[in-house]
Amino acid sequence: MQTRVAITGFGAISAAGIGADKLWGAAKTGTSQIGPLDVPRADLLRVKIAAAVKDFVAEEHLSKEELQRTDRFSHFAHVATAEAIRHSGITSQDLAGPRSAVIIGTGIGGLTSMDESYVQFFAGERRLNPFTIPKVMPSAAASHVSIVNQITGPCFAISSACSSGTQAIGLGMQMVRHGLVDRAVVGGSEAALTAASMKSWELIRVLSPDKCRPFSKDRNGLVLGEGAGIFIIESEAAMYARGATPLAWLSGYGTTSDAKDIIQPDVDGAARAMQLALEDAGLDPGDIGYINAHGTGTILNDINETAAIRKIFGQQTAAIPVSSIKQVIGHALGASGALEFVVTVQSLLEKLCPPHINLTERDPKCDLYLPAECVELAASKAVLCNSFAFGGINATLIAKAVD
Repeated sequence: MQTRVAITGFGAISAAGIGADKLWGAAKTGTSQIGPLDVPRADLLRVKIAAAVKDFVAEEHLSKEELQRTDRFSHFAHVATAEAIRHSGITSQDLAGPRSAVIIGTGIGGLTSMDESYVQFFAGERRLNPFTIPKVMPSAAASHVSIVNQITGPCFAISSACSSGTQAIGLGMQMVRHGLVDRAVVGGSEAALTAASMKSWELIRVLSPDKCRPFSKDRNGLVLGEGAGIFIIESEAAMYARGATPLAWLSGYGTTSDAKDIIQPDVDGAARAMQLALEDAGLDPGDIGYINAHGTGTILNDINETAAIRKIFGQQTAAIPVSSIKQVIGHALGASGALEFVVTVQSLLEKLCPPHINLTERDPKCDLYLPAECVELAASKAVLCNSFAFGGINATLIAKAVD
């Protein structure tokens, strides 16, 4: 027997700051958080901008012992999870135990610790941090959240590049829906802003040296970001049993593989992910009031996503506002879908489409409704969020408004 799945809380840390309210505030006002990159060895890079989490002091959030064993991406997950728990109002007794799950996506895992270890080793240092492996492993953030909150149910990471956070949320929804668990901590976390990582992205020629401009004719690439987005999702019965109410219903999830190219996207794969999410939610295309686009600002992705949206929404496409927030908080890789879903759910709660900024000249191949200012979503029934990753991995989430 299937049950409805409720979103009861969410948290975020991004280039906009600590807290989902700061993320939504930056998205709603179209205030870009992209700036100069400040990391060791940045002088070796051609591209020197990013959307970094600024003024983050991990010591204010984790104990000394926890800091010794965790990487920056786990720190982000810790902070966003704590906010999500507060937001949901769930008690530690309700959250702990075998009927809760933790699923946190990441594209790379503890890259900061990995880089530090490699630099020390190749510089001749033979005594490295003995906790490097537990800090680096992609499941470290999920394990840390499980330990801190005494969650003894399923605990694992999803690693599918830029679809990681989205797939973690979708898989958690399926587990709750089918009664495998009563609730789940789900989302994504990433901290990949290192000089070596940036140099690797430079080499595949997808980084913009100046500004992220999704769907704009003069777009020239993406800008990397970092952060974490985390949700508390619960079965309808478990939520009502503790006297809580839903913020929104997590109602649709679709995921596909292009099975064609490791880098170049495919229209059919992206379109099928959206179609599957609509079918899963029991909705028609006309029920969607807003689309949060993957919108990276790369030539191929934006054309592909436009074609996929048009394939599913047809003539209705012109009436559906679409925006990307990667111009605001950068592309946070495995955390991007989770952060963008926070904004997508907020848009449903406040009935507002955040503006699509940095559009300087319309690309005729990207003919979407991209509002430059906030647009009211009158009587919006549901909202949709896309994530399309290297490897041809596509994922779409849909949230429904509470009646």
